Amino acid sequence: MAYTSFNQRTLLQPVRCQGVGLHSGAPVNLVLLPAPVNHGIVFVRTDTPRPVCIPALTEYVVDTSLATTLGKDGVKVSTVEHLMSALAGMGLDNVRVELDGPEVPIMDGSAAPFSSLISEAGVREQEEPRRLLVIKKTVTVTDGDKEASLSPAKGFRISCTVDFKHPLITEQSFELEFSDRCFAREISRARTFCFRRDVEMLQKMGLARGGSLDNAIVVDEFSILNPDGLRFADEFVRHKILDAIGDISLFGRPVMGHLKAFKTGHALNQKLVKAVLADPNSYEIVPARKHLELPELRLPELGLEPLVA
Repeated sequence: MAYTSFNQRTLLQPVRCQGVGLHSGAPVNLVLLPAPVNHGIVFVRTDTPRPVCIPALTEYVVDTSLATTLGKDGVKVSTVEHLMSALAGMGLDNVRVELDGPEVPIMDGSAAPFSSLISEAGVREQEEPRRLLVIKKTVTVTDGDKEASLSPAKGFRISCTVDFKHPLITEQSFELEFSDRCFAREISRARTFCFRRDVEMLQKMGLARGGSLDNAIVVDEFSILNPDGLRFADEFVRHKILDAIGDISLFGRPVMGHLKAFKTGHALNQKLVKAVLADPNSYEIVPARKHLELPELRLPELGLEPLVA
């Protein structure tokens, strides 16, 4: 049964997976472990001479060119957005993420494998209230014709539009009122996508070595190359929402606000997070139980029982 979660949440037990890095093509072992209250999501590189802990916060973002990359003390973890989206989408606050390589494994190009791992591990509520980031006034950032904004709202809502001026990816829009079940059903299975010409260019640069039709939708000038086609007719915009949830989660706490994303990417999403944090009048940090005194807020419903993505 779903319920309104006031307290922080972590995993019941460790869970692990193995995959390949999208750009390196190298195998990566990843372990998700329970963590204490107020720990947050922290990535730990275990293949370095001394384990390096990198908090999943926007201040540690070092690159957004091809994916969202975190870094500290010269050590990086890239392509964190799909895992971060799954952790946020499933309502996790405190998790230690250990991996033995510089990239989170791409898996099938969506957040569904990570959501399934979380369901396998189980979720438990902790004895400390969640602290929410409540948007108090609209903040907008732009880049050419791209725009992203966060506005006051009762809960966490996302409105997203994409338009790649391509016969198969013309204007698509999708709106989501967040809950873990809605995330699992509507968003988590949407895969990353790319154009064939871009894949060829990246591979010539020594990148996208782990990319394949098994972990991305690949589009040429007129068709989708994946034999099984799309999982959703509008899978492209749904994946952009998946990415945005992962990027916005780098606030480090659940957001109460309406995210509007028009043709955005990782760079603009992070620009928005930083713009909000740079203006103390644009947000307030509120203990979750205090929302009972604030009728303008409505916390998302979360479940403790296993979910099927």
